[in-house]
Amino acid sequence: MQTNLTDYAEGVVKALAEYLNVPYQKPGVVPEQTGEYYTVVRGDTLWAIANRYGLSVDELKKLNNLTSNTISIGQRLLVKPTSIENPQVYTVQKGDSLWSIARRYNVTVENLIQYNNLPTLTLQIGQQLRIPTENMDNTIYYTVQSGDTLWSLAKKYNTTVDDLIAANNLTSTLLRLNQVLIIPQ
Repeated sequence: MQTNLTDYAEGVVKALAEYLNVPYQKPGVVPEQTGEYYTVVRGDTLWAIANRYGLSVDELKKLNNLTSNTISIGQRLLVKPTSIENPQVYTVQKGDSLWSIARRYNVTVENLIQYNNLPTLTLQIGQQLRIPTENMDNTIYYTVQSGDTLWSLAKKYNTTVDDLIAANNLTSTLLRLNQVLIIPQ
């Protein structure tokens, strides 16, 4: 019964936020300057949290200096650190364009397109764009999509599977949805 009330209350808050056109923040996720944190709730496991944020359990444990798989309700876990590997993210607002976003963050439109591997110049309200945090070279970043394999990406970008593995320090040939890969030149 308590779970149903919580879900109902969250639904009401979300509907109000949408009606008032204000950003809605899902409970349990608290953005901070050092990254994005998740607060553990009943029923959570390290595997479920890691999977939700595109991490392995080992990556999640390393981010939070955990030595065991035990977590507690209310515990805050770092799930997305802010760094060059996990750049600043901007959520597209009404009236934004690639040009206005590039100007705001002092980067080029070309850098935004390359860094986000955008297939089109059209933006959607709510779309999230990664913002380069340092001067871009000609590095190509690719966000893994459903159905991608190392072989298909190597073929697409005229490189080899071995070069992809080396450039990204991969320990497995399995890719995760939304994983960001460096494409070697």
